[in-house]
Amino acid sequence: MMLGIHSAGKCGELVSTSYVERQNLTMRMSMRRFTRLTNAFSKKIENHAAAVALYFIRYNFARIHKTLRITPAMVAGIGDHVWTYEQIAELAQ
Repeated sequence: MMLGIHSAGKCGELVSTSYVERQNLTMRMSMRRFTRLTNAFSKKIENHAAAVALYFIRYNFARIHKTLRITPAMVAGIGDHVWTYEQIAELAQ
């Protein structure tokens, strides 16, 4: 039974690609611009980069994850509270 695919990382560490693949799936399912046959695409690369940045800020700082029960930023020690959308909008200005 195969549980995951591993590849050699830095210094001979094993890195599971299942984490990356899960993140890619979550991003594709959350953002319409990554699905096929959609009209929600970005015509400019700058708009696309801004949309991806907003997604990751929301995912890591404003969204409480079910398994963690807090945000990933709080787990990593780089955040001390759940961010509001107003705080995220202030960063964009």
